[in-house]
Amino acid sequence: MPSARELLDRVERHCRADHTARRLRDVVLADLRAAVPFDGHVFMLTDPVTRIGTSPVADPLGLRWARLPELIRLRYLTVATRWSDLLDRGLAATSLRIDTAGDPARSRVWREVLVELGVFDTATVVFGDRYGCWGFLELLRKAPRAFDPAQITALAALAAPIARGLRAALGRTFVAEEGGLAPAGPAAVVLGPDLRMRGQTPAAAATLLRLNPPQEAMPPIPNSVYNAGAALLAAEHGIPVGPPWSRVHLGGARWLTVRADRLGTQDIAVSLAPSGWAERLDLFGRAHAFSTRETQVLGLLAAGLESPQMASDLGIAEPTVSDHVKAILAKSGVRTRQELLSRVFGIA
Repeated sequence: MPSARELLDRVERHCRADHTARRLRDVVLADLRAAVPFDGHVFMLTDPVTRIGTSPVADPLGLRWARLPELIRLRYLTVATRWSDLLDRGLAATSLRIDTAGDPARSRVWREVLVELGVFDTATVVFGDRYGCWGFLELLRKAPRAFDPAQITALAALAAPIARGLRAALGRTFVAEEGGLAPAGPAAVVLGPDLRMRGQTPAAAATLLRLNPPQEAMPPIPNSVYNAGAALLAAEHGIPVGPPWSRVHLGGARWLTVRADRLGTQDIAVSLAPSGWAERLDLFGRAHAFSTRETQVLGLLAAGLESPQMASDLGIAEPTVSDHVKAILAKSGVRTRQELLSRVFGIA
């Protein structure tokens, strides 16, 4: 069994490689299994701003797909070990047994779902940095094994490098490609209060199919839709994770914004639409670790302003603008402003 130091070294190497977010999670899980054994897992990407879950890599211990909406709804309604609350508390990792002082029944999701799956303890690690929350990992263990403090410390040490790795992986999704940023037209799904689907618009079927990886056995409604609905419910219960929307990577340069809103007194409408320019600009800047000023300069570049105009708008010297532009190009791995904007907007 590798030591905590050996585990950290291996994970840091993975995070420096040019992996996709999916591949990075797969190799990290393989190393974790040898060092901190577990029986099930949920390794989720999140929108860095809202902290809402988007794309999971998961093995939920044989949970029936029909119960997935219930599990997600309860996870958002359970404050104990919730990833957003760990961030707010300044914790990188904890376990269910530690966080509930040995009484896991204080966790609603454990009491109503996980205990039936034979879960004895969970460990949660959140991957956040100054640019946002990039994901979280939950490891599940069956009875009678609990995660000990040394294992939680080892997991916490992985939080910073994995956050950097996930952020960089999402940054690499911004590429210039031919064609538009489909889907076009309104697409929406209607969920009931239990997050089960009640209906959808004609355009939604094609959009949902693109959100579900075709090579995997998945439920008809993607995880990101359930997560947005669950976030709305959590906010209505006074225990919000973040605003009920997220940006989901569709492949290539394509990003989709999933947004939940109340429809009447019972139902929830979840809309799906290509992410707008402002949403892409924000995500691009965060993924490439831009400073606040660099993000402002990027926005002005995208608006078509030249350096003299940017200097006037920002109240800084023109050479300083040029320095910011050079830093933006270097962080983005491009040579020209045109190449930069092609990647930001995903259009060749």
